[in-house]
Amino acid sequence: MLQERITALKRELVRYAGLAESMIEKATGGLLGKNADLLTEVIEADEPRANELEVEIDELCTEVIAQFQPRAKDLRTVLMIMKMNNDLERMADHAVNIAKSGAYLIERPPVKPYIDIPRMAATAMKMLKDSITALLEGDVSLARDVCERDDEVDALAAQVLRELVTFMVADPRTIERSLHLLRVSGNLERLADLSTNICEDVIFMVEGTVIKHHFDQEPDADGAA
Repeated sequence: MLQERITALKRELVRYAGLAESMIEKATGGLLGKNADLLTEVIEADEPRANELEVEIDELCTEVIAQFQPRAKDLRTVLMIMKMNNDLERMADHAVNIAKSGAYLIERPPVKPYIDIPRMAATAMKMLKDSITALLEGDVSLARDVCERDDEVDALAAQVLRELVTFMVADPRTIERSLHLLRVSGNLERLADLSTNICEDVIFMVEGTVIKHHFDQEPDADGAA
């Protein structure tokens, strides 16, 4: 019975991850494609549903702990699902932040062609997909691979920062638009960090090994994109 409940919890978490992924895709797609409808959908329709799912999953986890008093790996699994649930809620918030900045940006001329931000978005979404696959399959190797990919997003974020600072210094009229782009970049970077958190939790759940600080490395000095 406990294993059935844990399996059900994982299914709910996957459903939530699918919503978060959809929100990220709509937010970045709305920005890059200048589609205001997608951005509005993220803010007005998806965000309330994401908040509801976060509460539902948290309550289900609490019920499982109270009813079955799981131990060892089962307890670690339920606790990690609770933590991942919180990470997904934060991902949804970051998607909303991107959508709000996107709504501002699509009404104005672009500061520069979008090159690094689409790459950041694609990498962050792939990291999220792989983190959930690693959870479902208990795939420690995939989880470690996702953690290592975080450096790619950090490097792209550094590249975006360098370029936008140059634009802002050269033309102060670009400052507000550049700050919104930095907000988008920063939220994509946090999305990658949260996928890394999920994978660190997967490794802990499967192996009982804490690896968090092994992946807390500074970005490359040259910030290669």
